[in-house]
Amino acid sequence: MVIQWFPGHMAKATREVKEKLKLVDIVFELVDARCPLSSHNMYLDEVVKEKKKIIIFNKIDLCDRAETAKWKNYFEKKGYTVVYTDAKNSNNLNKVIDKAKEELAEKIARQVAKGIKPRAIRSMVIGVPNVGKSTFINKLIKKNVANTANKPGVTKKQQWLKLNKDIELLDTPGILMPKFDNQEIGKKLSLIGSIKDDITPLDDVSLYLIELLKQSYLENLNTLYKIDVTADDENVFIMEKIAEKRFKKIGGDYDYDSTIKLLIQDFRTQKFGLITLDSYADMVNEEVSDEN
Repeated sequence: MVIQWFPGHMAKATREVKEKLKLVDIVFELVDARCPLSSHNMYLDEVVKEKKKIIIFNKIDLCDRAETAKWKNYFEKKGYTVVYTDAKNSNNLNKVIDKAKEELAEKIARQVAKGIKPRAIRSMVIGVPNVGKSTFINKLIKKNVANTANKPGVTKKQQWLKLNKDIELLDTPGILMPKFDNQEIGKKLSLIGSIKDDITPLDDVSLYLIELLKQSYLENLNTLYKIDVTADDENVFIMEKIAEKRFKKIGGDYDYDSTIKLLIQDFRTQKFGLITLDSYADMVNEEVSDEN
């Protein structure tokens, strides 16, 4: 089963982003700090094009900071401005506004030189579903003006929201890529809740999670489930070990359905600790391989 989710409201939202771009000065793209590359929407990058943009690594409290720091450096080398935030706990949100003012300082100075009174900065907030856009906006404004829920597809329409006299925010629905060129991206987005579970092959996603954990966070995996597996063990074998520890057999077989749900829920509730799903080393190795 191929992971794919691009419902009609996302296509409509993409058209509206294109239409409203001319009204905004800067774009805030939120990505999930646990998979900053996979949750960075290259499709929206093409839509936004040359508009000034700040990439916000949100949910920084949930990630492996050492690994995610490599991704911050990666984006900055490509010319992006990157800010860490933990919107849920209101951490570092003002840094985003400060950076926006820095990015637009020359434009504002030109307006002042011409005798034009600068208006409020207009920003557009974009990103894939469930990266925390609405929470980010609510915490900035200090009001619950944007709908929030720990599931994708809650925001269905654009709305202008005023932070203060200096800045206005345009909230937009979460938009995925129309097609995933790499199904690993789809699996990672499924794990962070950007894609609805009922249209996702959760068995594949859970086995993929085991693969990521055994390669980069094997100790976390063994500690949580009190098992003793190695990176050389097959993923299905590891799943059996987890099922054996946590669930009774059903009809003489392991309870795989419950184990699949457990693995995904344990990731989403941070039971494995601080995890970054995107491996910087793997990306570098792939680029070297492509060059050769």
